Amino acid sequence: MEILKTTNLKKYYGSGDTVVKALDGVNLSVSDGEFAAIVGTSGSGKSTLLHMLGGLDRPTGGTVEVDGKNIFSLKNDALTIFRRRKIGFIFQSYNLVPVLNVYENIILPIELDGNKIDKMHITNIIKTLGLTDKINNLPSQLSGGQQQRVAIARALASKPAIILADEPTGNLDSKTSLDVMGLLKVTSERFSQTIVMITHNEEIAQMSDRIIRIEDGKIVGGGNA
Repeated sequence: MEILKTTNLKKYYGSGDTVVKALDGVNLSVSDGEFAAIVGTSGSGKSTLLHMLGGLDRPTGGTVEVDGKNIFSLKNDALTIFRRRKIGFIFQSYNLVPVLNVYENIILPIELDGNKIDKMHITNIIKTLGLTDKINNLPSQLSGGQQQRVAIARALASKPAIILADEPTGNLDSKTSLDVMGLLKVTSERFSQTIVMITHNEEIAQMSDRIIRIEDGKIVGGGNA
């Protein structure tokens, strides 16, 4: 089943002779439970694409469907709620709240949404990611790799339709990067979680189920599930 689909997705900046086509008619689909990597050089459009997939920016044209919903048919407030419920984010810079401990950071999106916390699910995530003995620690008391594990746990906590990972190993050394990627793969399989990750690192990308290549705002390989 398709969980994510884009149709003729475009993002242009400027106009006339100075127009920059960051995305130029992107068509791709991702299946439920798939772990896909979007690979491209700097300036290829991969970050712009991720922002569109997550509803963080609106396109010039085309559509993005997440779990059967055209997200850009929603007004801003409704899109914010949909994003919080259906899309998990993992950022290169972790984006943890410094005054909250590990457990509080993990459950924060659920609390913001006013939903009941599935304690068994949260405990399972924490155990899977090896954070059991760190749940009372503040982010400043953790290594980079541990902070990224917390970010992964937070993204998984609300059982989103899809997780979008933006260069999730970009701030980590090579060994920690491979450890984090291994955990992403394990969580994708264990929780049947769809993950779309952007990276410029070919070695990291090889650990995904499918590699999607983007150049000059266009998909040049691997776009269909």
